[in-house]
Amino acid sequence: MKKGKLYIISAPSGAGKTSLIKKLIPITDKLMVSVSHTTRAQRPGEVNGIDYFFSSEEQFKTLIEKQAFLEYAQVFDNYYGTSQKSVEDSLKQGNDVILEIDWQGAEQIRRTLPDTISIFILPPSTEVLRERLQGRGQDSKAVIDRRMQDAVTEMSHYAEYNYLVVNDDFSHALTELKSIILANRLTIEYQQQNLSGLLIDLLN
Repeated sequence: MKKGKLYIISAPSGAGKTSLIKKLIPITDKLMVSVSHTTRAQRPGEVNGIDYFFSSEEQFKTLIEKQAFLEYAQVFDNYYGTSQKSVEDSLKQGNDVILEIDWQGAEQIRRTLPDTISIFILPPSTEVLRERLQGRGQDSKAVIDRRMQDAVTEMSHYAEYNYLVVNDDFSHALTELKSIILANRLTIEYQQQNLSGLLIDLLN
């Protein structure tokens, strides 16, 4: 069985990354999202084990000590981490796996897994980004102001990624994301595994 590919998708808070990924998964076969561990509070409508694995800071630090994370980072006073075993198992099963992580986590992944494909999603403008954050109705003005400041830091790392997508028109951005996944399934390296039988027949 051919091994799946690992993808990183990063974006500033409010750029629409999570919404795009949720729409991308059901329209793309053999593609899944790695569920991250986090110490942040569970938001209304979120399900433990589906949106995140919610844990206490103490539990999270125990997992760090056990070297259970492929990467982890502290963002907005909370910890986020990716389970190494979960990702490796999914890739071995032939699934492509998306890591929905920030630039700090992406940096860690690239050091250990340099073949990872990374995608950065940008908002069309700072005004639209602020409107999207305000539209959630979940955060105070102070929190939104801080997220806007942190967004600049996050976006300053865009050049470290392989692909850049602007989420202005949602449908167009979704099409671009799917195109990136499909194009990477047509590379020589990937197709030599996938079409090994055909290639042997054609060349003999």
